[in-house]
Amino acid sequence: MSDDLKSRTFRGVFWSFFERFSVQGVQFVLGIVLARLLLPSDYGIIAMLAIFMSISQVFIDGGFSSALIQCSDRTARDYSTVFYINLGISLLCYAALYLGAPAIAAFYDQPLLVPVTRVYALNLVLNSLVAVHRVQLTIDLNFKVQSKISLGAAVLSGLAGIAAAWAGWGVWALVVQMLCSAAVNVLLSYYYVRWLPGWTFSGASFRKLFLFGSKLLAASLINSVYTNLYTLVIGKKFPPASLGVYTRADQFAQFTSTNIAGILSRVFFPVLSRFQDDDERLKRVYSKYIQLSAFLVFPLILGLCGVARPLILLLLTEKWSGSILLLQILCAGCLWTCITTINLNLLYVKGRSDLVLRLEVIKKSVALLILLATIPFGLIAICAGLSVYSFLAFYMNTYYTRKLLDYGFLRQLRELFPYLFLSLVVLAEALLLSRFVESHLLSLILSLCLCSATYIVLGYLLRVSALDELFQLVFKRSCYR
Repeated sequence: MSDDLKSRTFRGVFWSFFERFSVQGVQFVLGIVLARLLLPSDYGIIAMLAIFMSISQVFIDGGFSSALIQCSDRTARDYSTVFYINLGISLLCYAALYLGAPAIAAFYDQPLLVPVTRVYALNLVLNSLVAVHRVQLTIDLNFKVQSKISLGAAVLSGLAGIAAAWAGWGVWALVVQMLCSAAVNVLLSYYYVRWLPGWTFSGASFRKLFLFGSKLLAASLINSVYTNLYTLVIGKKFPPASLGVYTRADQFAQFTSTNIAGILSRVFFPVLSRFQDDDERLKRVYSKYIQLSAFLVFPLILGLCGVARPLILLLLTEKWSGSILLLQILCAGCLWTCITTINLNLLYVKGRSDLVLRLEVIKKSVALLILLATIPFGLIAICAGLSVYSFLAFYMNTYYTRKLLDYGFLRQLRELFPYLFLSLVVLAEALLLSRFVESHLLSLILSLCLCSATYIVLGYLLRVSALDELFQLVFKRSCYR
């Protein structure tokens, strides 16, 4: 990459990290307060709606956001067309959920879901109003503004949710939090971006973007159904409290891998799209992208696995202890989630949404078989099956990266091995500290300090390339000289 593009990429990564983790940090802290005020069953009620909200959001986006980013000749008419498509589909989805609320409540045998669904689903309409604004900021790599918007929404909505929970509103406190977040996000997006759609809708724009986006829509729909199928099955087979425990464990496990994957994808997708036709250059940057992701994600995920027990007991108290083992099992799967996402990004960059769709059909067929096989054995087996699938998904995604760039499973695994080895050392160290240090707070502090130092020192001694690449991005020179 040129120095200017490297500089812009680094700024994009920095502000994307700041935006995601400042927001997640605020949400995490405020979420801990909420979790202490609310019951696992309250979270379970909201989690029952996850599959319906997620599928609706997939239809609303329809792959058009990714199509706009990937498209090199986008116009103002394209933006306006996507805005009206998103808004129209969001209204249809809201109407469907409003009318279908009694059926959803009957399925779960939870009458409270009727009013909760009808109010909670308003988030779909609010989010559709700013989808194009987010695309514009992403294309410009302007994550500084996104950080301001997201942080403001997280703080105000979190405080609103805590106030509602303190007043004894129960599950409605979570509804208030989400609606407030969406509303503030809309207000701040229009304030900072200052973009309004024109009074135009282009059939030509729709057809151009739909050609690419329709396949992503189908792939995203399959992935969304599968991802939320777990909450559907657990919510139907187990009581709401069990679903709440699983959801909390999954949120902790996804916190690192999903966030870092999302951060890096938002930055590198538009960057890599700039030289999508230069395979050699694309391959070099893509290799650095994967190693940098592993360098950041692997120790955090396995470190989280090691401190799961003191973390849950200290922050959430004993009533959430059922999340501990589930969190440790799910961490094994989340280890590969980030790498799986990155491999899909290559297909997006190359404009091969058809391959993305084909992969999703194959992967989710395998995943469904694993889920059906583990359901009779309970929550622990379900989580173990999910972790097994995550590694298989990584393996299957690399089939097409090898075809397109000669960058397949074995080569990626060789490049990832040093980071996996170092992270396993971190895991062992964290588990020992959690086992022998009685104070949960002291155990967490020691794990954070000692494991971080161990990882960086060993990485320096082994001269891992991602450490040097990160050092050069920040300080403009190699750390090994």
